[in-house]
Amino acid sequence: MASSKKLILLLVLAFLSFEAVVSAVVTPLQFPHPLDPLTKEEITTVQTIVRTKYPTSKNSLTFHYIGLDDPDKTSVLTWEHSMPGAITIPRKSFAIVIINGETHEILIDLTPKIILSDKIHTGHGFPTLSVEEQTAAILLPLSHEPFKESIKKRGLNLSEVVCSTFTVGWYGEDNSKRSLRVDCFMKETTVNIYVRPISELYILVDLDLMKIVEYHDRATRPVPTADNTDYRFSNQQPPFGPKQHSLASHQPQGPGFQIKGHSISWANWKFHIGFDSRAGVVLSLASIYDLEKHKSRRVMYRGFISELFVPYQDPSEDWYFKTFFDAGEFGFGLSTVSMQPNRDCPSHAQFLDVFVHTNDGSPSLLKNAICVFEQYGDIMWRHTETGIPNETILESRSEVNLIVRSVVTVGNYDNIIDWQFKASGSIKPAIALSGILEIKPVEAKHKSEIKIDEHGTLVSANSVGIYHDHFYIYHLDLDIDGVENSFEQTSLKTVRVTDGSSKRKSYWTVETKTANTESDGKITIGMAPAELAVVNPNKKTAVGNDVGYRLIPGTTAHPLLTEDDYPQIRGAFTNHNVWVTPYNISQKWAGGLYVDQSRGEDTLAVWTQQNRNIKNTDIVLWHVVGIHHVPAQEDFPIMPLLSTGFELRPTNFFERNPVLKTLSPNDLTWPGCPK
Repeated sequence: MASSKKLILLLVLAFLSFEAVVSAVVTPLQFPHPLDPLTKEEITTVQTIVRTKYPTSKNSLTFHYIGLDDPDKTSVLTWEHSMPGAITIPRKSFAIVIINGETHEILIDLTPKIILSDKIHTGHGFPTLSVEEQTAAILLPLSHEPFKESIKKRGLNLSEVVCSTFTVGWYGEDNSKRSLRVDCFMKETTVNIYVRPISELYILVDLDLMKIVEYHDRATRPVPTADNTDYRFSNQQPPFGPKQHSLASHQPQGPGFQIKGHSISWANWKFHIGFDSRAGVVLSLASIYDLEKHKSRRVMYRGFISELFVPYQDPSEDWYFKTFFDAGEFGFGLSTVSMQPNRDCPSHAQFLDVFVHTNDGSPSLLKNAICVFEQYGDIMWRHTETGIPNETILESRSEVNLIVRSVVTVGNYDNIIDWQFKASGSIKPAIALSGILEIKPVEAKHKSEIKIDEHGTLVSANSVGIYHDHFYIYHLDLDIDGVENSFEQTSLKTVRVTDGSSKRKSYWTVETKTANTESDGKITIGMAPAELAVVNPNKKTAVGNDVGYRLIPGTTAHPLLTEDDYPQIRGAFTNHNVWVTPYNISQKWAGGLYVDQSRGEDTLAVWTQQNRNIKNTDIVLWHVVGIHHVPAQEDFPIMPLLSTGFELRPTNFFERNPVLKTLSPNDLTWPGCPK
């Protein structure tokens, strides 16, 4: 018996020694996470391989998307539970490149550095716009003689003109060319250019020729004044306020989370942070540790914003085309901006840098692209019990949440995108909008002077903020305790008491239906009270309930455009608040792979016409979060945050409250401060 114990001890020590060696040797470079964003070296590899195959001039070959080609899901899940290095998943990149006017879809294996496939896109729509070609387009008017005459005729200073690009959409044309509209603005004494448009100029740029191909000037409306439009603090005049007191944050034990490469562990959660030039932040492999079951349990395989649809509601010549798809046309990742410590994120936040690609395929470092931090001050749970004679019981737990944040700035709008994780098991995605309104100049200085519908709110003298929408659609590949899930709608129904069994005349109860096909999974929220959940019908709680997660929507918004309107055909994924599809590795982008001037032929609304099975299989939940924005004067000259979001909340996932035994953080006594 003694020798057996000694043998067991030696085996344990050997295993621990092996673990220590693995910990010391294995680095993210040697065994990268299969979902890590592309590195600087990998982007350079893509650039080199493509340019070697197509040794054409620099201007004849432009990169419009370079991203990680999604690895096989089953392989990733197997890799996750294997020893480091035991399973190798090929790192592949998918690139969309315009070469001599043709759009190529190129798949590259990054290890042997070979092209696996090279297809030419022949359908409708064009790739995501590059930053560099937009920069080139906005400079064209400044040297265009008719434009310079227009500026002179208006009595404006050409050196103070700044221009910006706008996608043109699709309005039934048989043929489309890669083109952009260019609108121009006056800077002068303010940096708030978007509130000082030079209106009624029609400037159309052919991107392949990189020249202005159409130009018109009606010149009837003035440029709004620059007075009180600058948002920089250095340019403000008193009075100032309200005064805000300083706050210092201190974590004497350090942060409660760990970041290894792009993998995060915090409290009972672990997940992976990826990044894509189109989607921006991508969260994957989110699992939560169950104290009672002594294991981590999967909640979400992957989550990201698939598209943002922003249609403006002015049908006039200067405005009708402003129906933007920010992710597909401009790229959420390409539009992600660096965040400021102590402003965009608290002082105790940690930051992640990423690489994005440029127009010529070179990697470009984006510092402070993502921040991760803990947020204090909420209540986790509480109860005051006064019902027991001669005794008062107070139990309260303060809450700490984990936030993953990024900021995406597309033109005039800033999108603050948060993913909040709670120890109770909830995930709360949230969006907050700030930035500048799109302004239409008018003669009126007072609302009473407006005689026609200007399609917006008079927010300042000569300035109308145009009505518009923001529709974000989330791609949520939930894997609740496994990949085989179902979608349930639990309706709340009123029942009348007619048999005299109660003094009540009515009550409500529930009726649950499991969606069988995609048509059953199309939900318009708000028509009737209902609970929506993704459940695993193969896993039960001790009392027999299916384990699941519930979708708790925020304020819902439904599209008000007619379904035959061209922008709505392209943005038909907003026709319902909820969609459910079977998992398909190629169906990531709700607006289609090619969104610029698309025709609505490759959207979520089209895919679901197949009416595929979604019962007890690997499914994806799509959720549309919308805001109808009626501008107000408080939104001018720059907007305070306008927020929305939703919650994914465990529903019969745990046997009981998972944070019942969680203590509040210890109170700290600061030197020199009263207790």
